[in-house]
Amino acid sequence: MGSFSIWHWLIVLLIVVLVFGTKKLKNMGSDLGGAVKGFKDGVRDGSTAAPADPTQQVTANKSADSNTVDVEAKQKS
Repeated sequence: MGSFSIWHWLIVLLIVVLVFGTKKLKNMGSDLGGAVKGFKDGVRDGSTAAPADPTQQVTANKSADSNTVDVEAKQKS
């Protein structure tokens, strides 16, 4: 189990291009680049934000009837 040579990687690349096509690979590459850029922007924006005040926690209102279940109904479309 040695490392792969350059010829192995070229054959794998050729098979991937034949299976997916160059247009789909180009779209996947640009989508991946956009996702990485968005992630970096989110991390940079998140690190400069002030931390939330832990004393201001959201608490649920308890109803008088403990058997009531609060749900949201949605219609099928």
